[in-house]
Amino acid sequence: MTDPIIAVLAFDGISPFHLSVPCLVFGEDRTSLGLPRFEFRICAVKAGPIHTEAGLTVAAPHGLEGFDAADIVIVPSWHHLGEAPAPVLMEALRRAHEHGALIVGLCLGTFAIAAAGLLSGRRAATHWAYSERLQKLHPDIAVDATVLYVDNGDVVTSAGVAAGLDCCLHIVRARYGAEAALRLARQIVLSPHRQGGQAQFIEHPVAKSADADRFTQALDAVRATLGETHSLDRVAEAAGLTRRTFTRRFQKSIGTSFGEWLTSQRIELAQRLLEATEKSMDMVAFEVGFGSATSLRQHFSARLKTSPAQYRREFSRRADQDKHTVLSP
Repeated sequence: MTDPIIAVLAFDGISPFHLSVPCLVFGEDRTSLGLPRFEFRICAVKAGPIHTEAGLTVAAPHGLEGFDAADIVIVPSWHHLGEAPAPVLMEALRRAHEHGALIVGLCLGTFAIAAAGLLSGRRAATHWAYSERLQKLHPDIAVDATVLYVDNGDVVTSAGVAAGLDCCLHIVRARYGAEAALRLARQIVLSPHRQGGQAQFIEHPVAKSADADRFTQALDAVRATLGETHSLDRVAEAAGLTRRTFTRRFQKSIGTSFGEWLTSQRIELAQRLLEATEKSMDMVAFEVGFGSATSLRQHFSARLKTSPAQYRREFSRRADQDKHTVLSP
């Protein structure tokens, strides 16, 4: 099996941070985590040195031919938002898309992908401060200024800064499994899974307090006992808060509702059990708190657009292949 090719676009004036996001996730050897060995390409409209906005110079060994045969093409940011990208770049993005590459726009990179016509009639995310501008430039796009990322299957777009990491981790999860994504998140010290629909605006407590500690402990207790019933009132009580205060704090701290978060936690655990064990569907459903295989199938269909059985076939097979690849001399 050939190494997956990840092509990342660089350009003069790019932020080193934005460029580093895909580099961190895909540019290092992560085979010890069960991920494949990626062929990582830094590309530019013209191969050569790229000058970043911070004064650093980065080598781009590939021109746009680096998009050829790529499995994933990432545009980590963009500049000159009011100007259309060079025709040669738009054509390269369209050609990569036609050949089956996943096209990813992180933060303002969504502007370049939109200009190439790959988001027409679709939802898209970008940095909230630039969402109105994107909408005016491309009125045929449904711009969502509130979410972290939007996955259209063949095109993925994200909000700004840290959401780019969430988006890349989501891609790892979708392509290589929940367990590999969890191990990667631990290694780079990142939250294992923030849902794409989670809010961009998240308020974190400024300082620790007894209440904040109890709040965290209550959520940790839920994570440790997902197979049990967890009512909002009971978890709020464990956190030492009223239902109303807990709900408000949860939304501000996590960026979604308690019910959505709980379902997400259960699906994530189910993914890991399906990948790593041979437990029956009923047993997996029971251990994660869905109660029945029917409920498990309904949640997988709604969230992951697949069935638990298909997910197991796909990712247990990949895990075996990756293990064989890593252990083989």
